[in-house]
Amino acid sequence: MLRTIAALACLAPAAALAQSTDFAAPVDGPALGFTLRGGVGTAPTYFGSDSNEAVPDIGFEFDYLNLGGFTFGDPDPLYRPQGFGFGGSLRYIGERDASDYDELTGLDDVDASLELGVGVSYSGANYEIFGNVRYGVIGHEGFVGELGADALIFPTDRLTLRAGPRAFFGDDTYASTYFGVTGAEAAASGGNLSAFEADGGLLSTGVEFGAGYRINDNWGIDAAITYERLRNSAEDSPISLDDDQISARIGLTRRFTLGF
Repeated sequence: MLRTIAALACLAPAAALAQSTDFAAPVDGPALGFTLRGGVGTAPTYFGSDSNEAVPDIGFEFDYLNLGGFTFGDPDPLYRPQGFGFGGSLRYIGERDASDYDELTGLDDVDASLELGVGVSYSGANYEIFGNVRYGVIGHEGFVGELGADALIFPTDRLTLRAGPRAFFGDDTYASTYFGVTGAEAAASGGNLSAFEADGGLLSTGVEFGAGYRINDNWGIDAAITYERLRNSAEDSPISLDDDQISARIGLTRRFTLGF
């Protein structure tokens, strides 16, 4: 069963944390602020699947750091950063068990993967451009990359609407893990699948529409729907039954400040 969980977080030094502070209150002394998101979503059961399943929605983002005279971000819950930003990027991909799907009979199972990497972004008053690079430290052991941009609209000071294009890339290792079919697997499929050597490169393009609403200084709602079109080896793979992939999520967000 394939489950993907992704999160983007700004880099900040690790520190021993001792107490919690409300974001709405003034922040005095060293402090770390972050936002957690939790909810539900729907995503393809595996890359290239023609069906979806329910998945958890989990996210994490750093908002504010005050440490040793260095300040990043702002404790104001309505603060909108502009300019260059750097961060960390992670994604979890659940295992793919061929026995769960008749159409994948003969394929080897794919273990769960954890991707870790870095990202860079540039934000203006009404737009954001970003890119992420990750490596599968557990599981597929390949490199992947994402490019995207969003136009931002602020109907009120608490509501943000965003929309923009996305592009996803993977190297040969990643592509062969999720879209390749070996000769032995093709034979084991009983003729259902043909051998296929998947090459890395551009694997999908798409668009995402999202919305975030700040209920109060601490709580909010964030939702998004993403459409992806498989490209190149991902599109040509006999594993892919549907080149149009749609996922969606909605979750509650909670801001925290930890003083130390």
